[in-house]
Amino acid sequence: MHELAIAQGIIRIVDEQAREKGFQRVQEIRLKMGEFSGLVPACLREFFPVAAAGTAAEGAALVIETLPARFRCLDCGYEGPVDRSGACCPDCRSPAIRMLSGREFYVDSLKVE
Repeated sequence: MHELAIAQGIIRIVDEQAREKGFQRVQEIRLKMGEFSGLVPACLREFFPVAAAGTAAEGAALVIETLPARFRCLDCGYEGPVDRSGACCPDCRSPAIRMLSGREFYVDSLKVE
């Protein structure tokens, strides 16, 4: 249920930008979400209208782009995706991998009137 709190955070960002930039209504909110962000897009979409009610974002389309995770192998230097079930480097099979990206979550852009 933390998606409701996340939706409320998005609305705070929108409200701040509306005050700063002087727009009245948001048509579209584009989000970037790493595949390992821990958020469920369907839940975020479900809670967003509740959080947006009575704000400049009420009725706005929520567009979510999922960003793939990227890893680096600390043994062979490979960079890219890894098989979730194996959690090891696809090139050398080493378990010594570090996540480079995939946990991010941010508002990428707003389409406003």
